[in-house]
Amino acid sequence: MLYLLVLRPTTKKGYELMKKLNKKERQAELAKRLNEDPFLTDEDLSRDLNVSIQTIRLDRLEQNIPELRERIKDVAVKQRDEVRALPLNEIIGEVIDLQLDHSAISILDIKEEHVFYRNKIARGHYLFAQANSLCVAIINDELALTAKSEVNFKKPVRLGDRVITKATVLTKKNKRATIKVESTVKQSVVFKGLFEMYYTSEDDTND
Repeated sequence: MLYLLVLRPTTKKGYELMKKLNKKERQAELAKRLNEDPFLTDEDLSRDLNVSIQTIRLDRLEQNIPELRERIKDVAVKQRDEVRALPLNEIIGEVIDLQLDHSAISILDIKEEHVFYRNKIARGHYLFAQANSLCVAIINDELALTAKSEVNFKKPVRLGDRVITKATVLTKKNKRATIKVESTVKQSVVFKGLFEMYYTSEDDTND
């Protein structure tokens, strides 16, 4: 008895690439995708472009595109001097985009120390801490404290997942800032929160 194994792309865009692209087309598509989503791994690109991981790595090298960890590190370093309200080592996750009093993004790779031993599911307080520390970092003030929060854990996060968290300032006045937070894993929402932050400055930038 013969069996036919059909490998399918993992994203919608992948269906457009069932037919292999030539090298020039593939490299152009790779660069485009990384520009749209810099958090794609070599494994993600390999599946969607229907080539080996080694081919993806060679394509990156030829285009001088660093590996994911280096891309994240380079962006994170550029944000370090912007944070005012807390030391960098107190931020849970790596801040890779920060516009003070407006929006911020951080990433957290879930490792063994973040999960329960038996089921490898991430402990909820790490997701909360990532969101909460990003809310502190976004405030353009020497002091920012959490006054209250409303959070919703939508889906379990597991060992090996990369959590991308975005915070957006909704209002900022009278020493209170309201910040919306959303965390995703592979574009699926896993955590949502609404935080009210207290700050000391009289300089309100968002009415």
